[in-house]
Amino acid sequence: MPARQVRATGVRLTSLGYGAAQAGNLYRPTTDAETQAAFDVAWEAGVRYFDTAPHYGLGLSERRLGASLAARPRDEYVVSTKVGRLLVPSPETAHERDPDMFDVPADVRRVWDFSRDGILRSLESSLERTGLDRLDVVYLHDPDDHEEQAFAEALPALVELREQGVVGAIGAGMNQSAMLARFVRDADVDVVMCAGRFTLLEQPALTDLLPLAAERGVAVVVAGVYNSGLLARDVPPDDATYDYVQAPPALLERTRHVAAVCAEHGVTLPEAALAYVRSHPAVGSTVVGLRTPDQVREAVARHTAVVPRDLWSALVGAGLLAPDAHPDAFA
Repeated sequence: MPARQVRATGVRLTSLGYGAAQAGNLYRPTTDAETQAAFDVAWEAGVRYFDTAPHYGLGLSERRLGASLAARPRDEYVVSTKVGRLLVPSPETAHERDPDMFDVPADVRRVWDFSRDGILRSLESSLERTGLDRLDVVYLHDPDDHEEQAFAEALPALVELREQGVVGAIGAGMNQSAMLARFVRDADVDVVMCAGRFTLLEQPALTDLLPLAAERGVAVVVAGVYNSGLLARDVPPDDATYDYVQAPPALLERTRHVAAVCAEHGVTLPEAALAYVRSHPAVGSTVVGLRTPDQVREAVARHTAVVPRDLWSALVGAGLLAPDAHPDAFA
């Protein structure tokens, strides 16, 4: 699978990345065996970039990812995790389930912490959970409400760790593009993860983040490429979700129109969604959340599907894609 080097860090990201939130029992349980089988299929397909976070299943995703990769040659894969949420023991809620989307016991709780000490403690815990000797990529995780501390304390700590060789590449991961653009403009970051803000349906990152990242040589990893579900099926169902809630009727109708134009050009909506985001020169990888072997096979097939370039012109002509969002405008 094609891979791109992240600046001069030596870190190489395959064009398709494995999103391991589902390995943390996102929404519903996933077994250890199912997780291992999905990782094995991804490996055989050439995927070498795996993304996780302490947030995903209160550490379960990191533990499962580490176990699944334990027998693989360490220099052949890249793991990214995130900092900003510490996991603190919570015996008083251990009998409950995690209230934050993951089907796991709430025996620990998340505590926001972008201080230098919090970053160091978070990374130490992630290394312990994954069993790794180093972390290839570390993102500040959703620092939206902690902007100044992230710049004043968290980023300098990550820079220091990168210089020490504990971390390969550093950056931030968010569900917005404006603050990510500030990280690229004002900080010494190597890579950023932009979730849901550069998709076939919406492209605010085209205005602020992507041109700046291309200029500075910072890699952009696109996540949330399906807008949490709306672009994940050939024809969006009535109960399709957008940004994790029910999709508004007008947006659902527009997406079905996009799907119809895609079908006229011999491709599916998810294939077009993946092809669109990887068309931008700043995009180094697309991370897709995966749970089962079949989902991995489906994602690889979608990712490698050939999409005719005249599809984008047809979408522009139908008023479903802005002219400046046509891939030809990215060159």
